[in-house]
Amino acid sequence: MHHPKAARRLTARQTFVLGAATALGPLSIDLYLPAFPELARELGASEAAVQLTLTACVVGLALGQLVAGPVSDAVGRRVPIAVGLGAWALASFACALAPSIATFTALRFTQGLAGAAGVVVARAVVRDLVSGPELVRSFSKLMLVVGVVPILAPTLGGLLLERTSWRGLFVVLGVLGALLTVVVFVGLRESLPADRRRSGVRRALGSYKLLLLDRGFVGAAAVVSLTFSALFIYVSSSSFVLREVFDLTPGQFGLLFGVNSVGLVLGNQVSGLLANRWPAAVMLPRAVGLGLFGAVLVLVAGLTGALGVVGVVVPLFVIVFSVGAAMPVASSRAMNAHPERAGAASALLGVLQFAVGGALAPLVGLAGSATVLPLAGLMTACLLGSLLVLRFTRRSAGALATA
Repeated sequence: MHHPKAARRLTARQTFVLGAATALGPLSIDLYLPAFPELARELGASEAAVQLTLTACVVGLALGQLVAGPVSDAVGRRVPIAVGLGAWALASFACALAPSIATFTALRFTQGLAGAAGVVVARAVVRDLVSGPELVRSFSKLMLVVGVVPILAPTLGGLLLERTSWRGLFVVLGVLGALLTVVVFVGLRESLPADRRRSGVRRALGSYKLLLLDRGFVGAAAVVSLTFSALFIYVSSSSFVLREVFDLTPGQFGLLFGVNSVGLVLGNQVSGLLANRWPAAVMLPRAVGLGLFGAVLVLVAGLTGALGVVGVVVPLFVIVFSVGAAMPVASSRAMNAHPERAGAASALLGVLQFAVGGALAPLVGLAGSATVLPLAGLMTACLLGSLLVLRFTRRSAGALATA
């Protein structure tokens, strides 16, 4: 089999295949968002319990990456990603048959655990093939493919709910997972030659220890985690908040969510275009600061009720745009410094962002969805925290940016 040592840039086929694999995360999250109220009624579950099913999936995604990353460093990228995708498809079909909220939550955890391989290995493959400023552009291209999922999935979910139940949505996920398994198995070449592989539990743990002792990596990972958490809080809570506060139908919510998610794609592409013009030390504070401004506007809209749903949705667009611009830069900085540990670095990066996001998201449900204030307050706190981390790790971040 051909083992590419380096590539100047990702091909269109590589971008599509890796983007499709990475899309498992947002696909697991977004398609069933419009069905939250219906799912709660059918299974007799509370709002917080339904949001916990999302958290369970995210925790599975996080823990699975801890295993999938080092495994891909040891045996190569192609087999772990194909096996993970196949298992994710089976778990999706099982979710459609869940008889209770407890069973459904456990299956969602399993689904996340299996889907972790697609997320972590795709990011490692990109790092195998490119580096430097091209890594930022490659992540931006990857996220362009991934960005289509948050745009289309809730809209598709809302439309499907008019013709089927929430269980039908998971049948759709299972079919898509099976197709993705075939696409990845056929269209992805091995990117990690045998002479570059690292095996053994001790080496894997050693890689994690080295990464966690690297202040620059930890700082970049913290920025990724907090910035992603702001987006994840919005994604996990917006169905209850927007539908109940503003009395939106599933179709209306899906449309608004889809329009808002265009900001993610735009932010990704702006980030890629500016990769050679603005260093990370300039780009990241500006992107995160813009997101913080948007979060404060949502907070003001929640306190005053000004402009109704428009006063909330427009600032949310600003936040999603800023997250789209910040994530490729922060991710590339975290991945750039340790190319020989790309799988472990990708896993740790994924674990941290999903763990933080998954822990914070249920707080909105516990606070209630009668107003947008809990949603706005948590998003503001996350983006403010991200900005503070950037300030306190500025020297290490600068070193990483030039690595």
